Parts: sequence; C-alpha cells; structure tokens
Amino acid sequence: MTLASVFATGTTQQVGVGPYNYIPTEWICILFLVLYSISTVLHLGQALKYKLWWMLPTATFAGVLEILGWSARLWSSRSPRLLTPYEMQLVGTIIAPTPLVAANFIILGKIIHQVGPQFSRLTPKIYTILFCSFDVVCLIVQAVGGASAARAVSQESSATMGANIMLGGIAAQLFAIVVYVALAAEFFLRLKYNAPFRYADESRISEKAQHSVSKNLRVMICGMALCVLCIFIRSIYRTVELAGGWFGPVITTERYFDWLDGAMVTIAIYTLNFIHPGIWLNKGDPTAHVAQQAADEEEAAT
Repeated sequence: MTLASVFATGTTQQVGVGPYNYIPTEWICILFLVLYSISTVLHLGQALKYKLWWMLPTATFAGVLEILGWSARLWSSRSPRLLTPYEMQLVGTIIAPTPLVAANFIILGKIIHQVGPQFSRLTPKIYTILFCSFDVVCLIVQAVGGASAARAVSQESSATMGANIMLGGIAAQLFAIVVYVALAAEFFLRLKYNAPFRYADESRISEKAQHSVSKNLRVMICGMALCVLCIFIRSIYRTVELAGGWFGPVITTERYFDWLDGAMVTIAIYTLNFIHPGIWLNKGDPTAHVAQQAADEEEAAT
C-alpha cells in the first residue's frame, strides 16, 4: 500500500486521522514554533551585529525553514486531513538542518585558518568550498525528493520515489558529517601533539600562533561539537524513519519526531546563538589567539 492510496480526491484524506497517521499535538507545535522564531530573530540580529553575513544563508535560513515546517504542523493539528500543510512540513523539516550543517563547516574552516592550517589535511579554503558545496547538493536533493513526494501525494500516486530521493540526500549528508568529524578530529589531534600535516608558512604567522588555543576558542569548539552531535542524531533518526517506509513504526510515532528531530535541531540552533562565532571566535589576525592564550595562562596562574 502506498501513501497516496489512503487519500481521496482533492486535498483531504477520507481514512484514518490524516497523512501523519496521528494528529500533531497543538501545544507542541506552538512551543517549537515560538522557540524557532526566537532563535531565528536572534541569529538575524547577531549576524548583523557582528557582520557575519554567512550566518544569514546558514543558521538564519535554517530557522526560517523550521518556522515554515512547524507552522505547517500547527496547521495540521487543527486540520489534520488537509494535505497542503503536510506537504509543507515534509519539505520544510527535511531540509531545514542542512544550512545549519553548512554553518559548522564554515566555523571549522575559520578555526583551522586561525590556529594552524598546517595541521589540517585540507586547506581552510578548500575545506569550506568542498563541504559547503556538498551541503548545497544535499539540500537540493532533499528538496527535490520532498517536493516529489508531496506532489505524488497530491496526485494520488506512489510517493516511494520521492521518499527514496530524500533518503539519499539525508544519507549523503550523514556521510558528509562523518567525514567532517573525522577530519576535525585529525586536525585537533595533530594540533595537540604538534604533528603538522605540511610545513607552515612562517612568513604569514608565527609557530606559536599556529597551535595556540585560547579559552574562547575552546568554548567555540565545544559548542560546535554539541551542534554537530545533535544534527547527527537527527540525521540518523530521519534516515531510519524514511527507510522504514510511510507506514513504519518510526514515521507514525509523533514523540520520535518531537524529540529526535524537533528537540535536536532546537538544541543545535540555540547552541550557535549562545556560543556564537561572532562572540567566541576571534576574527581577523590569527595572533589574537596568542594574546588571549597568554591572558588565560596568566589568569590561571593567579
């Protein structure tokens, strides 16, 4: 049985409680809608304040997509048989975390640039271009899959192909995150044990500056790790969800979606609010970390 087979002509379902196989809980939808709205406004303000324009198409855009998705789920909680809000939330919540992943790719590239490019297997520029380009491809694939599935539902045809496309996009993003974590781990281990991958360009930056990590930067790294972990958990959930089919036990259980998608992405996006790169990541001169590191050591000695 396909997802579309349980739908009647037009935009309403005649069997069961709706396309979700449950009715989204209204207060939960309102809660997440409010949380994402606050975070998105904060990200917009922070991007403008610190002039980090790349945070607009990444973290801020992710918040906008989550607002769209959860607004549609709120609509569904009041009109559970309508297909239009289901289609909106399907596309919105699937692709929303992808720009957030891109923000973490960019942050790591800037950290590498500031504390020691020679410890990274890839140069900061290549790292950012490669991973962000792959992230854009994943975003497009997930969007195409979501739109295909939504169109199939509205036309009462099989939505399996759209689901498989979405699954491929999420699986590819999951793979990218694993590679990202592996490269980041290698970088930090090489930094810790002073084992450069290539010779440093000492004319640009001193050796001390290249492997000094200030307290502020350590906080930024921890925030980035928490953000990535939450998105990783969410990606595993969505992979299992779609792999189980439209009527599997995962996709038809609301609490799984609320905790493993809604809550995980909420923690991830707020992490970048509280541990914002404009506050914790020194911009410009990499040697700024040397001064901060010396201040940290002096404070610890007193």
